[in-house]
Amino acid sequence: MTKVLCTSVSHLPATLADGERAFTLFKSAKRAGVGTIAQGWRGSLKRKGFAPSAQAWDFVQFCLSVCAADLCCLRNTSADGWTRTIELTVGLHEPLRWAPWKAHVEQMLKVLTGDYWTLHFVEGGVAPPNGRLQPLAHDCISLLSGGLDSLVGGIDLVTSGRQPAFVSQLAHEDSERQRRYATLLGGGATHMQWSHGINFTGRREPSTRGRSLAFYGFAVMAASKIAGQPVQVFVPENGFICVNPPLVPGRVSSLSTRTTHPLFMAMLQELLEVLDIDVRLELPYRFKTKGEMLRECANQTLLDTVASDSTSCGRYRTYNRTHCGRCVPCMIRRAAFLAWGHGRDRTTYTFPSLAGSDKSSGPDDPMAAALAVLSVREQGLDRFLGATLAFAAPGERGSYRGVLQAGLGELEALLQADGLL
Repeated sequence: MTKVLCTSVSHLPATLADGERAFTLFKSAKRAGVGTIAQGWRGSLKRKGFAPSAQAWDFVQFCLSVCAADLCCLRNTSADGWTRTIELTVGLHEPLRWAPWKAHVEQMLKVLTGDYWTLHFVEGGVAPPNGRLQPLAHDCISLLSGGLDSLVGGIDLVTSGRQPAFVSQLAHEDSERQRRYATLLGGGATHMQWSHGINFTGRREPSTRGRSLAFYGFAVMAASKIAGQPVQVFVPENGFICVNPPLVPGRVSSLSTRTTHPLFMAMLQELLEVLDIDVRLELPYRFKTKGEMLRECANQTLLDTVASDSTSCGRYRTYNRTHCGRCVPCMIRRAAFLAWGHGRDRTTYTFPSLAGSDKSSGPDDPMAAALAVLSVREQGLDRFLGATLAFAAPGERGSYRGVLQAGLGELEALLQADGLL
């Protein structure tokens, strides 16, 4: 078990337990071995007129603390090389509000990261910023990552007459692209780009299954400046990736990312409600494939001019900020463009074809995709899915099944086009 403490500088103990990792929130302790989270961010928020409720602020502190623990706890030191046991103590402004929901939050994190979490909510959080509130002239929040799905989501909202405020998590390769898209969609002046700012000495865990919590924390912070309740937070993600079915048996659970998995999202929504945070998470494309999102986008002309500029690759840095063309996100992207129409994909790929792919030329994801398609052909979709849709309510199970079937169909068309099937 790895122990992690996240608290304010004033509540940092003089000595730490043997092997315990510690972080201070929003201010550096200037102490060897103690990391920092979002240093200086609270002051910046105050100057910009943020005055969130105590419960919303504690949600942000919790999200950032989970991200810190996720980054400093290495998976390769665990017994199976993946599943960790993490004991996280989080300093909150109002910890008693969280105490009854300890088991719920622990299970929610297990769904997200695949690890076993023990949580302690204690005194020691930083007080919320008390800026002079300056409400935003927007009616909702939309997450903007620089990816294709969030681009379509923004275009659809604006075209429908909504006025979204865009929120982004800073990423070295996508930050300028995020700003460009926000400006293109009329929200450049109020675009909020924030970083978790987690810094510490030592190795970082690269899987970052908990990273999305920072995004949701930022969304809640942005929503605190919008008048009217509840505030809708749009999370534009295609349904195939939301569910993210394991393509082969070895990719079960959190080995496939669960950033927007409907089960996790439902548990997160429940937490927001019991904490009295009036935010409504929306997954508008949970029953749409990426190809359907492209075909049905409300402004086809605008989308065609910028779609190929968006990013999707899971190994973007590995290939010098170029799409590899062969990881699962790249394959789903290429399949979506193919479903949208021939010649629309003007993306540069390191490997423009899946033909000849093997581990020596990158990830073995094309083989996994081919095995998945063949398995569906031979055994049928339901046997391939197994218990994948156990989370779904009976009234929605057919819709989730439909989007997975259609998504696999798009992948099959790509594999056939590249000569793998």
